[in-house]
Amino acid sequence: MTSLDGIIIKGIGGFYYVEVAGEIYECKARGVFRKSGIKPLAGDRVTISINDNAENTIDTIRERKTLLQRPPVANVDKLFIVSSVCEPKPVLLIIDRLTALATVKGIEPIVVFTKNDLESADEYIEIYRRAGIKAYSVSCMSGDGVGEIKAELKDHISAFCGNSGVGKSSLLNAIDPELALKTGEISDKLGRGRHTTRHSELFKVEGGYVADTPGFSSFETDETELILKDNLPYAFSEFEEYIGQCKFSTCLHTVDKGCRIIQAVEEGVIPKSRHESYCSMMEQAKNIKEWELKKK
Repeated sequence: MTSLDGIIIKGIGGFYYVEVAGEIYECKARGVFRKSGIKPLAGDRVTISINDNAENTIDTIRERKTLLQRPPVANVDKLFIVSSVCEPKPVLLIIDRLTALATVKGIEPIVVFTKNDLESADEYIEIYRRAGIKAYSVSCMSGDGVGEIKAELKDHISAFCGNSGVGKSSLLNAIDPELALKTGEISDKLGRGRHTTRHSELFKVEGGYVADTPGFSSFETDETELILKDNLPYAFSEFEEYIGQCKFSTCLHTVDKGCRIIQAVEEGVIPKSRHESYCSMMEQAKNIKEWELKKK
């Protein structure tokens, strides 16, 4: 028996495929995980046993740095939120929901605007860079900006999300044609319906991994991923330096009664669209109780 350290790249039907130094090993999880309610996920760093006369087994799962619930994937470092600059136009509320969710989960959000050969993305790039979020514009037709996305992928586990029509598949194809082909095959087989089994798989690219995550296009509306009102201000990183400076300690930062964050919006320091998204999300969040999330 030999013990090896590796990373789970996919799990199907109770079998897990673990990459170790470029080799793939099919493994079963030990019963102890099932008893403790832990399910191995794509992205998990694990120790496995290679057995000559029996199934290979996953023996230990290292502590997860980050966790996305649905679709399930562990240890994602970066979430690329893909939107087109036109055809269709960006929906900033959707982008901001995803940047907020990534932030509270300890994942770095990166916003990418496609189709910059059709229209300039400068207006949108400025919004997110002013908010302290990395933002890029690319053309999948000319390849402009794709090199910057490749550099961001290097040595990280990343996931891409974006609604249909924004050019997510074209971007993946521009990064690595083989990657887009493989992820497209998975999406076609599994479908995108709300109740479809969510299967995640990691693909090697640029020295790191890209997680193909069916269902990510509707990820922002997932009821299990709502942010509670007490946590929401911290999901907007540009608010952080002003939290605690408002006139009232109970300030929700949605109306101007001595609110330091609204003052920063009026001064042009915080982008107005970001605050509008925050207010929309707070309206939803203040009606959600923590016990209701646990029930879902």
